[in-house]
Amino acid sequence: MRHIPRTLVAGALIVGSFSTAQAFEPSGKVDCIAPANPGGGWDFTCRSVGRVLSDLDLVEGNVQTTNMPGASGGVGFSHVVQKRAGQESLIVAASTVTTTGLARGQFPGMDASMVNWIGTLGADYGVIAVAADSAYQSLPEVMEALKANPRAVTFTGGTATGGWDHLKLLMTANSAGVDELARIPYLGYNGGGEAVTQTLGGHVDVFVGDISEVVSFVESGDLRPLAILSDERLPGELERWPTAQEQGIDTIAPNWRGFYMPADVSDDAYRWWVDTIDTLYDSDEWKGVMQQNGLMPFEMQGEAFTTFVNDQIGEIADISRQIGLSP
Repeated sequence: MRHIPRTLVAGALIVGSFSTAQAFEPSGKVDCIAPANPGGGWDFTCRSVGRVLSDLDLVEGNVQTTNMPGASGGVGFSHVVQKRAGQESLIVAASTVTTTGLARGQFPGMDASMVNWIGTLGADYGVIAVAADSAYQSLPEVMEALKANPRAVTFTGGTATGGWDHLKLLMTANSAGVDELARIPYLGYNGGGEAVTQTLGGHVDVFVGDISEVVSFVESGDLRPLAILSDERLPGELERWPTAQEQGIDTIAPNWRGFYMPADVSDDAYRWWVDTIDTLYDSDEWKGVMQQNGLMPFEMQGEAFTTFVNDQIGEIADISRQIGLSP
């Protein structure tokens, strides 16, 4: 039985579909755990992928999404490790938020080797946004307010304190020359949906999250992005929103979207899921989903993805130490 991948392809970033047909194929219901409340990025990942898997007849019937919020993905991770080992028709939505939790020891007693990492389906770049009627018109305005008083602006995001959304804020403030990063007010939630609601309700000043969490609110005119945390402007309707870099603040924060599955599954099951997610990624249907939701190309599968996850955990742990969030 498979526990963890045994052969890591160091340095590889992209792997193609497996060329040989696998004996495994899921029968009956396929479960997708979104380890947050409805409305956030993990919920979007499960529901969007489940719909395309069914539309392409890659699985029989529908994919059931189960929301399991708590501890920025830690509740879902613990559930899979402790109760779902060997279940080959279960996938779990994951992202940079997951590796951040693992890097910062927020999943006590657990590490990346306790699950099997399947692959990615694109990257969701970070965004810093305000309600449409906010007085703040640019990212530098927010940063100047923080320089004058690190408690002058309140922020929210879909991860706990020290999670990826919080880290994106601190990395941006650090790049802008803000002092006393630990004093910046940040209110974390279990998913971006709640954080957006708090911003729209005027309870906090600024939302920090991912593009997929805000596209519909931007299109409706309720939210206004101050900066996209990418290296260049995003295509399509998102092109009119400026990057942090072009406003003089050097912060890039891609949040990959992908999946892991339980330990103790067969090699055939693991390889079937890697191959299937790779097939979905290459489909026109998924390219349409990516375009509509601001996802950028970012493809890693199988063993290369496992290597990437471990490397990112190490990088985030180092960043956390640099800004005083980890010993």
